[in-house]
Amino acid sequence: MKSTRHFLPHLAVLALALFTAAQAAPDREFKTTPVMRLETRTLVQMLEYFHYNKDAVTTADYPELITDYLKELDPQRLFFTAEDELAFRKQYGPRVETDLAYLGNIDMAFAIYMVYESRVKTRASWIFSELKKDFDFTSQEFYTPDRSKSPFAANAAEIEDLWRRRIKYEILQDLLAKKTSDEAKSTVRKRYERMLKNIGDTESPDVQETFLSSLTRMYDPHSAYFSADTLQDFSIQMKLSLVGIGAVLGIEDDGNCVVREVIPGGPAYTSGQIHVNDKIVAVKQQDSETIEVIGMKLRRIVDMIRGDKNTKVTLTILPRDSVDATKTKEVAITRDIIKLNSARASASIYDLPGENDQTVPVGVIVLNSFYGPPDESPASENKSTATQDVAELIGKLKQQGIKALVVDLRRNGGGLLSEAVDLTGLFISQGPVVQERDFQGHVTIDSDTNSAVAYDGPLAVLTSRFSASASEIFAGALQNYGRAVIIGDSSTHGKGTVQAVLEMKNYLPRLSQDLEHTGAAKLTVRKFYLPNGSSTQKNGVTPDIVLPSIDEFLPIAESSLPHALIWDEIKSTSFEGKVLPQTFVKPLLEASRERQESLEEFAYLKKNIDFFKERQEQKTITLNLEQRLALKQADDEFKKTMDAERARLSKGNYVAREIKLDSVLKAEATGPKEPATASIDDDGDTDAPDAETKAKLDVHLRETLRVVTDTLRMNMDPQYWADGRAPVTALHKG
Repeated sequence: MKSTRHFLPHLAVLALALFTAAQAAPDREFKTTPVMRLETRTLVQMLEYFHYNKDAVTTADYPELITDYLKELDPQRLFFTAEDELAFRKQYGPRVETDLAYLGNIDMAFAIYMVYESRVKTRASWIFSELKKDFDFTSQEFYTPDRSKSPFAANAAEIEDLWRRRIKYEILQDLLAKKTSDEAKSTVRKRYERMLKNIGDTESPDVQETFLSSLTRMYDPHSAYFSADTLQDFSIQMKLSLVGIGAVLGIEDDGNCVVREVIPGGPAYTSGQIHVNDKIVAVKQQDSETIEVIGMKLRRIVDMIRGDKNTKVTLTILPRDSVDATKTKEVAITRDIIKLNSARASASIYDLPGENDQTVPVGVIVLNSFYGPPDESPASENKSTATQDVAELIGKLKQQGIKALVVDLRRNGGGLLSEAVDLTGLFISQGPVVQERDFQGHVTIDSDTNSAVAYDGPLAVLTSRFSASASEIFAGALQNYGRAVIIGDSSTHGKGTVQAVLEMKNYLPRLSQDLEHTGAAKLTVRKFYLPNGSSTQKNGVTPDIVLPSIDEFLPIAESSLPHALIWDEIKSTSFEGKVLPQTFVKPLLEASRERQESLEEFAYLKKNIDFFKERQEQKTITLNLEQRLALKQADDEFKKTMDAERARLSKGNYVAREIKLDSVLKAEATGPKEPATASIDDDGDTDAPDAETKAKLDVHLRETLRVVTDTLRMNMDPQYWADGRAPVTALHKG
């Protein structure tokens, strides 16, 4: 918000009031406490001073916070109406900036929440009554399951009709899963009994966190306010002190618990059955009943999944690319600490057909995070970095005589920036890798200063929509230098920002700094730019060769998030390199497109994409049981056909052999065998089948191997050379 207010002025007055305040209010007494007043005012000023996009919110924008907060409370637009929205904005809109920025007063958030809680309780009573009735599933009615992008219903009458159809939809889902009518009604009743319990468990800090996070997200989607409890949870996660499944979870607009990140080396990762954007719909503790978690608070879900080492938890998963909400699967996970060897880089050599019946050995290194040594690990544990491991694997691959190399980053969500810089240095002589611009406009440059090159031959980097942050810096830098052909989805994720967690206690007035139970602000403070000055934010890295992918139809990229920071450019830094010339890229692209038009595996992939796209575009679903059964049967038949086709096509997989790190070989020889991780063949990206699928077919990897062998052949032809050297090779400094 543009303002003449100075950072953190005169908060000591409120601090004095704080220390004379009475005992803490009961949990269910919703009102602004003195601590909340301090934190609210401080947060507003932190946003104005520290946030990278600090001028994003103006005085005129503040009333929009009311609407955003309503949507946060009611993501499916099932309790509030357009009339409510208008009334709340009229009542609170003119004073919202004054209340937050000057008074620190969030009573409006509590007042709106109490209306929401009342609506939930009233609706639950209506549902329990409705479930006693019989339902007609022969009529031609439709329902839109995902209303997160829908406007609020016009009035109470429209809400009533929405709920009538929603209950029918929920019961129908269970009928399709072969439950009886009574069982379906019982499941739905339990769901809303749990919703009532969640409402009853809500405390004033929860409301504060929701409201203030709605404010921070007006600046960008990655900024948030952490209550004291959330801050404690965050700190524990960062230190990896708790044993769990090794996954970062979040709540979507539709109330579903979604997997935001799968930690390499964790139990979820090693299972090969849990992926980013999968939904967790139920949790079963050992020797307990299955509990549905749709609509449950995230903290409660996380607490259910956490537990002691070597204990089991069973998750009911709805796969991210499922077109049928009844197609769930149960995944039993044994809780454990992250296994470092499972998280590390791995490699294989693929033998591709060459001339005169000779094979061309191509190396593939799979890197799922830019990791470094743990801060607090025993001396006996591995302390290697991603760069050290990749360098070792490159050495082994070169000893085996590889002619080209692929670095697979499709599951790499980022990691240490320093590792992205060092890893880039394995493939270039030296030079700038990334530029960082802070909230004050200052630019710093991180460079590779080691002139040694570990691998100077033909190189391809395989990316996807899930390749984010440090992955995009690595791929983008190599593209800037013309060092690699980038292949994959139409763009990478587009996460080009850096967040910092700033604890409130460090910014409150001096008199209040001894306070306990204060929260924190997670704010976006810096932005990444490639050596040529192009941001990786929002647009990501555009590959030289784009492959067809289901990912294009999933809302998984930065650009799908509201208030995402824009793509922009800064001045290019000086570096010795330039992007690959079109005279080199165009023939590679044309050859790939020809294969995409002619090879059966791409026809198979296109069928899957078209089917998925068609189902995704069906926003409304019939409530006619007979029609839903027919649709389900058609879906099952399609899947059966595709499974058979995949099994047939997988027989043409290239022969491959695994190359392992010395420390991994030693651990396997002397220690207990760790669970096998999912290989790049069976879980490289959304378009590859799951690990439990016997027939492995990774269309994207197979095509990348072909492209890099095309690159190898073209590198031998001087007509494609530039600057006196073959493209996609490293320039050494003497």
